[in-house]
Amino acid sequence: MKTLIIGGAGFLGSNLVRACLKNSGANVTVLDSLDPHFLSTRESLRDVKDSIRFIQGDLLDESLLSELVKDQDVIFNCAAQTSHPLSIREPLLDVQINCGGNLKLLEAVRRFNPKATVVYPSSSTVIGKALLETVDEDHWERPLEIYSANKSAAEKYYHIYHTVHGLRTAVVRFANLYGPAGKNSPDFGFINYFIAQAAEKNTLRVFGDGSQIRNVMYVEDAVSALQIAAVQCDKLAGKSWFATGDKHLSVLEIAKAVAAEFSAPAVECVPWPAERKSIEIENVRFSSARFRALTGWKPAVSFAEGLKQTRTMIESRSV
Repeated sequence: MKTLIIGGAGFLGSNLVRACLKNSGANVTVLDSLDPHFLSTRESLRDVKDSIRFIQGDLLDESLLSELVKDQDVIFNCAAQTSHPLSIREPLLDVQINCGGNLKLLEAVRRFNPKATVVYPSSSTVIGKALLETVDEDHWERPLEIYSANKSAAEKYYHIYHTVHGLRTAVVRFANLYGPAGKNSPDFGFINYFIAQAAEKNTLRVFGDGSQIRNVMYVEDAVSALQIAAVQCDKLAGKSWFATGDKHLSVLEIAKAVAAEFSAPAVECVPWPAERKSIEIENVRFSSARFRALTGWKPAVSFAEGLKQTRTMIESRSV
C-alpha cells in the first residue's frame, strides 16, 4: 500500500510513520517542511530514514502536492500549526496552514487522485468549553481561539469534499496525546511538555490549582485510530469522530504522575498567565462511544504504561 504522511516528522506524524512501516509491503512517503517554528526535525525519523521516501517541502506548495498525491492509496495529513497561543499571536499564519493547507491538499486529491483515502487528525478543542457533562459528536462548537476555530473550519472542508466531490475522507478528533517525540514547549501540548521537563529533572509548574479535568491518551492509540479510520473510511466519511482515551484526570494528577515516573524533583502550582487563562476550557469529559461502536477501536495503553514506555524510549534514544 502506498501511503503519504504529510507532517510526518512531527509528534503524531513520526509515530504514525513507524506504525505504517510495520505493515507488509508498506511504501511510505513523508512530506515535512521541517519548519523550526513548529519544532519538527528530521532527527525524529532517523531510525527509519532508510525505509521511507522523505521529501522536505511545504503543504502550501500546490505543485508539489499535485505530484505527491498521485497514485497514493492513503493520505494522512498530520501537518498543522498546533499551538493555541501561537495562533493568537500569529493568526494569519495559522489560517494559512490549518485552513489553506487543507484546502490545497483536498483540491490536489480531487484533481489528481480522487480515489485516494484521506484521513485528517483534528482536535477536541473545536468544542471550546463543555456545556454538557459528557461531550460527544452532537455537542456544538464554540472554539475559544484561532487554532481551534481553524481546525473546526478544516473539518468542514473534508466533509464538503466528501459530499460534493465524493472524496473518501475521514476526520478523527483527539485530546491531549502524549508519548515519544513530543515537543518540549508549553505551547505544544502540556503533557509532552511535562514529560520533557521531568526528563530533564526540572520542577513541573501547573497553572492555577490544577483541578481542571482532561482526557489523556497515548500516541500509539491515536495512531491505531487513524489507521482504522483509513481502512474503514466508508463507515466514517462525511463526519467528525472523537477517538479519546478512557482516562480523565486533573492536570495536577497528570503532573504528579509524570513527575513520579521520571523522578522529577517537584510539582508546584503557579498563577495563570493572562493569555492562557483567557482560552482555558476548564473541565471536559469526552465520549468516543460512537467511533468505538462503528470501528471496534479502543485504547490499549493505560496512562501509567504509556508514561513508562515513553520514559524507556526517551532514555534509549539519549544513549
